[in-house]
Parts: sequence; C-alpha cells; structure tokens
Amino acid sequence: MLTGKKILVAEDNVLNQKIAYLILHKQGAVVVAALNGKEAVELLQQESYDLLLMDLHMPEMDGFEAAEYIRKVLKNNIPIIGVTASHWEDDFEACTKMGMNTCISKPFYPDNLCELILNTINENKFTH
Repeated sequence: MLTGKKILVAEDNVLNQKIAYLILHKQGAVVVAALNGKEAVELLQQESYDLLLMDLHMPEMDGFEAAEYIRKVLKNNIPIIGVTASHWEDDFEACTKMGMNTCISKPFYPDNLCELILNTINENKFTH
C-alpha cells in the first residue's frame, strides 16, 4: 500500500515509534524516526519525505510548533498528519490551524492509518 513512500515519524515514545515503524514498514514504506519536533525539522532540512507523521505532545519542540515552523519558516508543503492521544476534536482544529493536513487519534487501526497516509499524500499532490 505504501511501497516506496518515505515517511518521517516524529514521536518521543520509543514504543510508539516502533509500532509506527512496524505498521508502515510492513506496508512497504521507508521509515525514519525523530524523537521530537526539533529533530524532525532538522531531518526535513537534510532530506525530503513523502509525509510527516507527528505526535502533537513532545518535549523540546511539540508537533504544533514544529508544523508551524515547517510551514512558515521552511516553507515546506510536506503532508503532515498529527497524532494525538487526547481529545480529538480540539486537537484536530489546532492541527489544521498550525498547518497540518489532518490528525488521527491513538490508538488507531493499522489499516486506517495507512489509508489516511495514502489519501493525505495523494490529496497533497493535487493541492500543491
């Protein structure tokens, strides 16, 4: 489903990183992990990715700050999906306000995540 897609996963919880890696890798994606938003921003300045899957609540630079920096400072239009464990509706509004394409709440079904990633990548191709 995601064969050849290069996905950057920004997640401070190592177990959640591994889960995301296993789900995405099983679908054929190339997965690179960052421990926080600051690391994700640094990686985006070095390489290009098809999508950024980013936890919203991380130390050093959270997902909201990172998304805003990516959009306003880096002027990068990479598709960004925010990942949250808290109240989805509040975070969804905040995600889109900071420039993310969409948001998904934990826990999620692997198939739903992969479908959302593919749809977000494809939608981004037509809007940019």
